[in-house]
Amino acid sequence: MKNIRTLYKIGCTCILVGTILCFQNSSITSVATTSNINLNKNLNLNAMAKVIDNFKYEDLNQVLDSYTGTLTGYVANCPLCSGRLGCTGQNVLDGTTEYSDSQYGTVRIVASSSSLPCGSIVRFKNDTVSNTGEITAIVLDRGVTGTSLDLLVDSNATALTKVGRRKINYDVLRFGWKRERT
Repeated sequence: MKNIRTLYKIGCTCILVGTILCFQNSSITSVATTSNINLNKNLNLNAMAKVIDNFKYEDLNQVLDSYTGTLTGYVANCPLCSGRLGCTGQNVLDGTTEYSDSQYGTVRIVASSSSLPCGSIVRFKNDTVSNTGEITAIVLDRGVTGTSLDLLVDSNATALTKVGRRKINYDVLRFGWKRERT
């Protein structure tokens, strides 16, 4: 009987050791695969619109709105002008026609009606005043009506000969001082 017990213990030990060794030497891997067999793949259009909006507001050159108006030129010392910008109070009698904006760099100064908030950035074409044919400007003054723009220039001659009075299409790149959703 002792022999049977000993043989039984040895057999159980061998089976236990074999099982342990078997698990230690084998590598257990599992592969998970997924597939979408749904032919009607719906997108969440609201989520997609928010992503597109983020691109729109992160790109500073993305057009937010477009207007048609009249472009004229003015000088700081014109008969009805105070020489100070209506939005900032800055004195431009020294011949200043540009402004250094933190987002857009050096831009020209325009007057607009209150339909465009102070600090708005606009872009329009004018190859007689600009070497590149395109002007990026900031609204820092008032004094015009509707959708017209009045470009601040250095002299009456420039205002009359290079700017004149013409119909333009212009794009709004920023409304006010911050590029935010309106």
